[in-house]
Amino acid sequence: MTQATLSNSESLNRRYGLTKRSDRWWVEPLLTGGGLLTFVIYSSVSALLGHSWAFETEHELYLSPFFEPLITPEFLPMWFSPALLILWAPLGFRTTCYYYRRTYYRAYFLSPPACAVREPAGSYNGEGKFPLIIQNSHRYFMYVAVVFVPILWLGAIKSFYLPGEGIGIGVGSIIMTLNAFFLMMYTIGCHSLRHWVAGGINSFSNTPLRRIRRKAWEVFTVANERHKAWAWTSLIWVGVTDLYIHLVASGVVTDINTFTGPI
Repeated sequence: MTQATLSNSESLNRRYGLTKRSDRWWVEPLLTGGGLLTFVIYSSVSALLGHSWAFETEHELYLSPFFEPLITPEFLPMWFSPALLILWAPLGFRTTCYYYRRTYYRAYFLSPPACAVREPAGSYNGEGKFPLIIQNSHRYFMYVAVVFVPILWLGAIKSFYLPGEGIGIGVGSIIMTLNAFFLMMYTIGCHSLRHWVAGGINSFSNTPLRRIRRKAWEVFTVANERHKAWAWTSLIWVGVTDLYIHLVASGVVTDINTFTGPI
């Protein structure tokens, strides 16, 4: 092979998308990108249109997680959706999450789309410069996202009680409880939260506080080991929960429950 042929071959191999891989490496970024895009579109429509049909059940037994906690200041115009007041926190937490960064970097920025596949960019400056330096805000979003875990659990627990009838159970109650659990596992599996709890401890002594921090770290580590699974499970299920409550609230679906009154 001549030097000119070799140079042309090397130049060809450096072109984006060319690889010696024979498998369908593009399937994963295509599916993940499509899945994330579907959720973004659905959640955006739900949040923007939800003011008229998201939480208007007769007894407010079920409340969509996109609207939890429900904040409706009197000074806001009627067209303004209450979901917009709270979605910025979980949205910021997810978009800056270490796993989701990897996902949408590969799916949308093609950086890189797969191992051993060249990306379009000729260089990479890391996340130390604008705009990717914004990713460092993940820890601060984490502080806010943790607050939503007990709030969602409280909403799920309340769904088992209907004023005037007492304790009961419905399909919506089960769906909301699972949603709270999945989102809790995704949140406590966060790398930043796990490090914040006990990452700075060089040794676990017998002091009570450090024993508690160690136990929390061990629990969070279990969730962290399946962070990808919890990320997708919680993402899909929060959409399912929101959709189900929308359908019940609009009368399209009748909730099966032990309560005698209408939901």
